[in-house]
Amino acid sequence: MTNIYNTKPIDKITQPLQRFIQQEKSGGLLLGISVIIALILANTGLSEDYHHFLEQTFGFRWNGKSHFDFSVHHWINDGLMSIFFFVVGLELKREIIGGELSNPRKAMLPIVAAIGGMLMPALIYLLLNPTGEMHQGWGIPMATDIAFALGVLFLLGKKIPLSLKVFLTALAIVDDLGAVLVIALFYTSNIEMTYLIIGLLILGVMYLGSRLGIRSVFFFAFLGIAGVWTCFIISGVHATIAAVLAAFTIPADVKIKETVFILKISNYLESFKNIDPMENTPTLTNDQLHVLEKINEATIAATPPLQRLEHAMHPFVTFFIIPVFAIANAGVSLDIDLNSLVDTNVALGVALGLLLGKVLGVVGFTAVFIKLKVVKLPEGMNIRNLLGIGFLASIGFTMSLFITSLAFTHEEYKTQAKIGIFAASIIGGIIGYVILNSNSEKKGIDE
Repeated sequence: MTNIYNTKPIDKITQPLQRFIQQEKSGGLLLGISVIIALILANTGLSEDYHHFLEQTFGFRWNGKSHFDFSVHHWINDGLMSIFFFVVGLELKREIIGGELSNPRKAMLPIVAAIGGMLMPALIYLLLNPTGEMHQGWGIPMATDIAFALGVLFLLGKKIPLSLKVFLTALAIVDDLGAVLVIALFYTSNIEMTYLIIGLLILGVMYLGSRLGIRSVFFFAFLGIAGVWTCFIISGVHATIAAVLAAFTIPADVKIKETVFILKISNYLESFKNIDPMENTPTLTNDQLHVLEKINEATIAATPPLQRLEHAMHPFVTFFIIPVFAIANAGVSLDIDLNSLVDTNVALGVALGLLLGKVLGVVGFTAVFIKLKVVKLPEGMNIRNLLGIGFLASIGFTMSLFITSLAFTHEEYKTQAKIGIFAASIIGGIIGYVILNSNSEKKGIDE
């Protein structure tokens, strides 16, 4: 087959990298590598330098005063992770407008499963940690790591029906929304109402701009970062909430409809074809450049800003922000006195909350609502692979680690929680994979 592209030597490097980025399982793989790197850094001679770097502070000075003088660790958790939550907000809005959550009947199943998968882990954790600072960690086992869970699922490839992948994606998105609400309602304190009101007013301006037809990414980025994010941080409300709310103001409609776009592009292509090219030169004529600009403008006008932003930011979040977050937060020293680990029920509560609570919540709530004929399993799904999904939902790395950083002030409790997260996530991922793989093999034999 003739190669229609002018291939360059650099393409031999970039093309495999692009293929890696485009694979769904790549994000989970990179996240796993990042966790291993963090554990190596925290358990070798590099440990002191690793922790010292994360404790370094930087900000800016104005009128002789320091502002936003946060540690590197703080900037990662409140700055970079705000971008992560912004993309989560974009995904949520897209799903609610035109995805799996737009149809009430289709949305009911993953919503029921997600609610069960949040309530049962929290309940198990609270039963084991009813009092003291330890009980603040009840939100930790509620979360599912969508990147890791989908990464394991996509390792199974075509053995798994599409309905299962769609169900897990929708469940994880609803789970993310639940985590955002938990952070907003229970892990935010000492609110400065003046700055919060200013932030909400700026949010209102962004929403009004969207309704008036403003499509400039700079408009939303400037007001979202310099306005909403900054005011929310100063107010005491967690910055991730600002990011999700800002995402919901991004326009999801288009300037030109599909039929108009097709007509425009057809005319532009015809014009481009009829322009005499410059001979013996790789450059284009001014007329050709003008037509290509028109094609680009039409493409932008036919693409919702919400989807354009989500598509552009998703690789950055998956392949930079989440790995950096994991390296900064998963560094747990394994030189632990086992007696101190069982001094409290934090590790046990997190591990059982994720491993047992997620499965009981996802499978149990779904089974009850199926019995009541409120929901029904989509084609290609059964109780066995629902059980496999329940175990994959117990993978809680990113979101669980994030809530751990908010829940506890004592490093001892944070370490115990992280060990609980690691143990449950690894065991849950393996069991989920085995169940789904054996179920697909059994199905293949039966067929």
